[in-house]
Amino acid sequence: MTQTTHILFDCDNTLCLSEHLAFEACADLSNEILERYTGTKGTYTGDQLIEDFVGQNFRGMLGGLQTKLGFTIPPSDLETYVTLEEDRVIAKLKEKLVPCDGVMPVLERLSKSGKYKLAVVSSSAKRRVIASVEKVDQAKYFQPVEDLVFSAATSLSKPTSKPDPAVYLFALDKLGVGNPKMALAIEDSKSGATAGIRAGIPVIGYVGPYESEEKKQEMRDLFKSLGVVDIMEHWDHFEGILEKIQAKL
Repeated sequence: MTQTTHILFDCDNTLCLSEHLAFEACADLSNEILERYTGTKGTYTGDQLIEDFVGQNFRGMLGGLQTKLGFTIPPSDLETYVTLEEDRVIAKLKEKLVPCDGVMPVLERLSKSGKYKLAVVSSSAKRRVIASVEKVDQAKYFQPVEDLVFSAATSLSKPTSKPDPAVYLFALDKLGVGNPKMALAIEDSKSGATAGIRAGIPVIGYVGPYESEEKKQEMRDLFKSLGVVDIMEHWDHFEGILEKIQAKL
């Protein structure tokens, strides 16, 4: 019987409500970049960027914009923009970030149970993820935080972004998890869920952060099509879902 030993959390809009704040911060920078390299004034809003690039980091988003709009950012400029975006986003997160509804008591109970190793696996830069979990008082559940936060943007020798499963495979290796079925991931986006599934990890699709019922249903249908093991509406339901998953293993 394979039992879950490690629980891997996405960060943005899974542990804390950071997506809108982050995309607000990077919308202005994205528009500056578009004006510089295309000669056309950018008009992206944070909501538009979320619609097109949710679950991806800024490097991945810039790659998508270059492909979509047919321009090229020199590598040296790209690194400058990635660092600048981190700075702007972290400043906004430190000001306004809050945890996802209901997640704090779940983390507390999981930590106290001693049954699971908890880690964060994100597309976002490690510096940003650590700033996020520290701001909302979650870092205490992922100690030592430098060893239990994994970033597709900065932990890997070659930066990438979900849906590439590389960051999950890297985390499994560093955590000593030989069988990916012994881990469980929680993801709120298509790219994140796809990354976990491609790594062979059972994934729970989390629809809690989506505001409209129409969008929630869209994500439920999407997660089902991807093959998640269950769909979570609210963190209050997590432990019941975990029990159900354990009973099936």
